[in-house]
Amino acid sequence: MRKILVAANWKMNTTPTTAKNLIKAIIKEHDGGNYHDILICPPFTSLGVVSKNIENKDIALGAQNHSQYDNGAYTGEISASMLKDIGCKYVLIGHSERRVLMRESNDVISEKFTTAIARDLIPILCVGETIEEKERGETKAIIQNQIDIAMKSYDVGKKARFLIAYEPIWAIGTGLTATPNDAQDIHNHIRSRLKIISKELAENTQILYGGSVNKDNADALFSMPDIDGGLIGGASLESSGFMAIARQKNK
Repeated sequence: MRKILVAANWKMNTTPTTAKNLIKAIIKEHDGGNYHDILICPPFTSLGVVSKNIENKDIALGAQNHSQYDNGAYTGEISASMLKDIGCKYVLIGHSERRVLMRESNDVISEKFTTAIARDLIPILCVGETIEEKERGETKAIIQNQIDIAMKSYDVGKKARFLIAYEPIWAIGTGLTATPNDAQDIHNHIRSRLKIISKELAENTQILYGGSVNKDNADALFSMPDIDGGLIGGASLESSGFMAIARQKNK
């Protein structure tokens, strides 16, 4: 049975000092509590302090992005190997803000997806549609294309693990969110697409929902059969609210 994962994406927020305070507050609530699996994705400059503070804790560390290149003359870039060495287990790939603001193409995202797996990181492939695409009825086709291109070099035989996060662009940071049933419909479509590749892959792959998840709507979203947790943005920057989302409930 797939477990629920609640992933915090702190985006370009927190300094090492404020990150230390936030992760300590999360740990204080987490210790002795009953929570879903938790993943923290701080900015690069805060990875070290978060990694140090979650040592021997049942909390995973992830990065928000990495370069498609392993090393070399790529000033300002961070490689997957660097992330692995600092303690990262996961990395976000293709977040909508990378796609839209940084103009990352599906092909670049595919390279990053492949590189992450090759360097023993678990990529979380983010997919989703704009409001214009949604209104034209293109949601499923857009997502299908994003998945197909990202996974074009995926080797089913090696059984490398990855996650998918459905994040409708129109719901990120807007306060809008898909209804649980609408989100479930898209998650089911994603799982059906994975089933074409491998039934086992489809059954075992966690699919997260990201799009203004908060403590008031999390339980309804996570109760859906194909929603395996959330990718949490703004609501992850306040410890009690984030931990309220992560609190264990029966699925």
